[in-house]
Amino acid sequence: MTSPLPLSQSILPVSPAAASEISAWTATVLDQLSGAGQEGASMVSLIRNWNVKIGFRKQKATGAMWSLDGNIYLNSNTYSPATPPTDAFMLNLIAHEALHLKQRMITALSVYGELEAWQLGFRIYQVMGGQIFNSTLIELMNLPLNYNREMLQKTRFLMQDYAGKGYRIDLLPRYPLWKEIAYFFSRKEPT
Repeated sequence: MTSPLPLSQSILPVSPAAASEISAWTATVLDQLSGAGQEGASMVSLIRNWNVKIGFRKQKATGAMWSLDGNIYLNSNTYSPATPPTDAFMLNLIAHEALHLKQRMITALSVYGELEAWQLGFRIYQVMGGQIFNSTLIELMNLPLNYNREMLQKTRFLMQDYAGKGYRIDLLPRYPLWKEIAYFFSRKEPT
């Protein structure tokens, strides 16, 4: 689960020389991601059109996050400008977070939004040569993207099984908030 946390001191300071290095690295990363089929190209288009920056920030339980500043931050405990731009898992994370920016906060902060982002990211991971062997992740990739409450509850368990209990998907509503409120009153699943 990603968190739309405000900027904080945990963002690594960047010198002007490092900023140009990150900019060149980001351009190469986006070129790689654009080669990941239509979905990869679509996420690169969004990143470029919305002027999304890719930076680095320490994180506890996630590989990357989107932020209210409209940018994507890779976990600096794992990634840096020294990370090969062809790293399939990193490209998965960037696409995942770009989709969250496109979804906007209400959808991004739901199990439904997370499932959509996980599935997109791991499809890109596979296009870039990554292979999925984990049975939990395979099951998650085969779930239909819909508003079935039982399926979205199962999604929570699968995500925590794969990512660990520190991944707090259990705190998010199953549906985007406005659909969750409508369900509360009607007890009808959205279509």
